[in-house]
Amino acid sequence: MNDCSAFVELSEALRKRSLMNPKTLPAMAAFALTLTACAFAREDAGSAASLTKPVLKRGSTLITDHGAKPDGFTVNTKAIQTAIDACHQAGGGKVVIPAGRFVTGTIHMKDNVTLHLDEGASLLGSTKLTDYDADIVGAVEAPAFNRCLIYAHKAKNIGFSGKGIVDGRGSPAAFPVKIGQKLGERPMLMRLVECEHISMKDLVFRKSASWGLHLLLCRNAHIDGIRIDSQNNNMNNDGIDLDGCVNVLIENSVINAGDDAICPKSTTTQVCSNIVVRDCTISSHTAAYKLGTSSRGGFVNMKVSNCRFHDCPMGAIKLLMVDGGRLENVEISNITMDNVGGPIFIRLGNRGRLYDMPTEQVYGKESTSEGAPVGILRKVRIRNIHAKVKGNQRDRLGIMISGIPGHKVEDVILEKITISLPGGGTAADAARVVPEDVARYPEQFFFGVLPSSVLYARHVKGMVVRDLDVTFEKPDARSPVYVEDVEGMEQAGVRCEIITKDETVKRDTTPAAAKTKQ
Repeated sequence: MNDCSAFVELSEALRKRSLMNPKTLPAMAAFALTLTACAFAREDAGSAASLTKPVLKRGSTLITDHGAKPDGFTVNTKAIQTAIDACHQAGGGKVVIPAGRFVTGTIHMKDNVTLHLDEGASLLGSTKLTDYDADIVGAVEAPAFNRCLIYAHKAKNIGFSGKGIVDGRGSPAAFPVKIGQKLGERPMLMRLVECEHISMKDLVFRKSASWGLHLLLCRNAHIDGIRIDSQNNNMNNDGIDLDGCVNVLIENSVINAGDDAICPKSTTTQVCSNIVVRDCTISSHTAAYKLGTSSRGGFVNMKVSNCRFHDCPMGAIKLLMVDGGRLENVEISNITMDNVGGPIFIRLGNRGRLYDMPTEQVYGKESTSEGAPVGILRKVRIRNIHAKVKGNQRDRLGIMISGIPGHKVEDVILEKITISLPGGGTAADAARVVPEDVARYPEQFFFGVLPSSVLYARHVKGMVVRDLDVTFEKPDARSPVYVEDVEGMEQAGVRCEIITKDETVKRDTTPAAAKTKQ
């Protein structure tokens, strides 16, 4: 991690310096991106390509020159596709969507093409399901979301840019969650499959009917300065899903998601690796940053820094390994959290899903392992976190880290963490026995109210808790720290204050105050 940190620090310095000198910005910025990618190279020698921007031709074509009409009614799928195909055949360039409201069904991106939306341009998803292609690579984890608005398969050097808006218009009226007893089909905004050298810059994406931007087995993607607004317009509105992707940088973006905001996934044996998220502002009804739940191959070399997470009632950071893969070398730092539920949830489980066929999620606690062996979750460092935890549902609050019997989470460091919590835990809460739920879908509140007010750790090997400062809005009858089957625990500088309207009561909760179940 030391060599990696040195590269990243150099990358950040170069990036900032390039902003001061416009003449050197392209070269310095590109070099900085390459350093970042190299810093998080996969452990397998020679397997990581440097993160570079697409090399695109300068030619451009207007979709209106191919018959597209900006009236907000005409379905322009054929005209837009003709423009993309012509641009591709001419060697590449920009396909420009000018100001206006252009309705379309599924469009297919091609090599060396950038889709550019001028300011005032809106690319509107059709509200008719039949305008979306069904004969494309689907979503193994969610087959009801197979269709999408923008699609690419094995494309190289593709870009998305401009000050315009991509609007899925994914309302429940157009795309209901259920039709009778069956799940209704709901298109994503984008799916890119096995693509290389992808650039997204400045666009606004909004109102997806299901997931937003879904990248599957893609390499070398740079997402910079985009905005995603998909809250309260439907269900399962993830922001960005990265399934088995390698070398991805997400920065300077604003994401307001109904479901997981940034969510690396793993439905194949391809490990999702070298993913950097920085300088983003994120809100989510479910999680700001989540690894999983699909975790067949796993996640290696993941970094999140300098972000603000806000209004995340079901939790902020979730690191999950439940389908047999490996999760390791994860560093999360310099995060501010406002109005969130549980700030950190780390779970090693044994759902064991093979993802050898399309399947929807199963949430029941009666679940059993589906066959994949138990995976590995280790080497996680979370530091410099300032979290304001809110909410009346106490089963969603606190920090939880848990493996399963015989399989431990390993080498976790929590340091320099400041948390404010509602408090209010009772003696009955302190006596609760938390179920193992070895194979259940991993969500913190499924375990119920924790017997600790701050940190619950079970089945962990090698854990450091350093400089944990906690304030409570009202008294809490539970011990701040509860550990069970934890070996190699180092704890120092754990401090609590109970703050009420009338008084402040300080309590020293150094290691001796932690409750331990042997």
